[in-house]
Amino acid sequence: MKKAWAYILPTLLAFVVGGIAGWLQQDAIENWYPLLDKPALTPPWWIFPIAWSIIYLCMGISAGLVLNSHSEVRRKVTTLWFVQLGFNFLWSILFFVCRSPLLGMIDIVVLDALVILYIAWSAPVRRAAAWLFVPYLCWILFATYLNAWILAANGPGI
Repeated sequence: MKKAWAYILPTLLAFVVGGIAGWLQQDAIENWYPLLDKPALTPPWWIFPIAWSIIYLCMGISAGLVLNSHSEVRRKVTTLWFVQLGFNFLWSILFFVCRSPLLGMIDIVVLDALVILYIAWSAPVRRAAAWLFVPYLCWILFATYLNAWILAANGPGI
């Protein structure tokens, strides 16, 4: 039997980090974000919690697959998982709490690269771990477009 905690703890961590980010950005979502000029492709508000719930679940399972492997690079890939989660959290702080599309843009470009790197590094460890990050990559690439559009239309913020 696989070690269940290797799946449960990263999944819980992803949801907790996402929940804290959501709580911290609530004021900006209510009072700042609605006033921004946004692209026509901006999804309705209710899409975000659904998308992120699926993504956090996939992220946690991916980490569990890596943690339960016997690969020599397991620790390196796991470290990258934690680093990308940190940049994921930081984006919410920079974009929403600091109200800075510019700082958010810098962060999300780094996050894009980290997620691509995680996919590349995790694929030889467990191919399914890499595939579980593909929806996340698609979502943050779309978020990068939204962030860039908002930055161009509204200015850098701070």
